[in-house]
Amino acid sequence: MAVNCENYDENLKFCNCTYPGCPHKGNCCSCIRYHLKRKELPACCFPDGVEKTYDRTFDKFIEVYG
Repeated sequence: MAVNCENYDENLKFCNCTYPGCPHKGNCCSCIRYHLKRKELPACCFPDGVEKTYDRTFDKFIEVYG
C-alpha cells in the first residue's frame, strides 16, 4: 500500500498498533475506514494492554471506558 498521507511521520509517533505488517499504520484515514467497515475501532482508541488483544470491538471499548 502506498502511503500518501501528509501526516504519516507524525502519525507514526502516536500509533500504538502492534499488528505485524499493518498496511494502515501511520495512515489514520485509511485505518479508520478499514476498522469502521469491520464494525471496529482502531488501536489508538484503546490502552496499550487492551490493544494487544486485537479485540477492537465497540463492546470492548464500552467495557474499557463505560
